[in-house]
Amino acid sequence: IGPFAVVGARSVVGARSVVHPNVVLYPDVRVGADCELHAGVVIREECELGDRVILHPGVAIGADGFGYAFDEAGRPAKIPQVGRVVIEDDVEIGALAAIDRATLGVTRIGQNAKIDDLCIIAHNCDIGPDVIIVGLSGLAGSTVVERGAILMGQTATTGHLRVGERAFLGGRAAVHKDVPAGVKVWGAPAME
Repeated sequence: IGPFAVVGARSVVGARSVVHPNVVLYPDVRVGADCELHAGVVIREECELGDRVILHPGVAIGADGFGYAFDEAGRPAKIPQVGRVVIEDDVEIGALAAIDRATLGVTRIGQNAKIDDLCIIAHNCDIGPDVIIVGLSGLAGSTVVERGAILMGQTATTGHLRVGERAFLGGRAAVHKDVPAGVKVWGAPAME
């Protein structure tokens, strides 16, 4: 545990894990064995990391999802975000990436997924095993990315869509509908 790190009440850090300086673990966080949390990582309450997870500097896990509804006066009113984030074994997440907590239920990052710097994974996304997401990509809420898909840099999705197993999304693809398994798309709007 490095200097100025904070480990919240009832949080658990697994064997041989390294918590570098200025890391903050809120209450009830679970960090598995052999993890490395670099300087400035923040993991909010009730979020969970598996074993051998690497979080690079400034990663934010479990911030509130961006959820608002308009009130009777037409102003945006916050929808409570009461879910959590589960990150499975062998995941690596690059510097300053953000993985938002679910509105309800779980935002999940599957085993051995690799997420580059400055990516945003919104509330209730489900990222499958062995997925690669390259820098500056943003996935809107409830996006599902199946096993082994590759999303190149600056890829963006609208919410509630599915990227199929082993699909390939070229750099700057603007994805507005489901992408079937094994299909390659590019462009804005994304086309096969």
